[in-house]
Amino acid sequence: MHFYSFEVVIEKEAEDEGYFAWSPNLPGCVSQGGTIEEAKRRMREAVTQHLTTLRERGEAIPRNERRVHVEELTVGLR
Repeated sequence: MHFYSFEVVIEKEAEDEGYFAWSPNLPGCVSQGGTIEEAKRRMREAVTQHLTTLRERGEAIPRNERRVHVEELTVGLR
């Protein structure tokens, strides 16, 4: 069994109460869910299906290239 790691971005949907998930290394591989946990679970399923399809087609599985860096930044204003 091979294990692959991919960055996943989960964003709050602007127009409803759900969350949108995507991976910068897997264009077109997206998912969504009503909660962050549901979006993560569905994204794991989407990534698994995406990689399975790439493998079946004989296409290369992309490498995780660390394209995204997210951190919380706190600033103070007077």
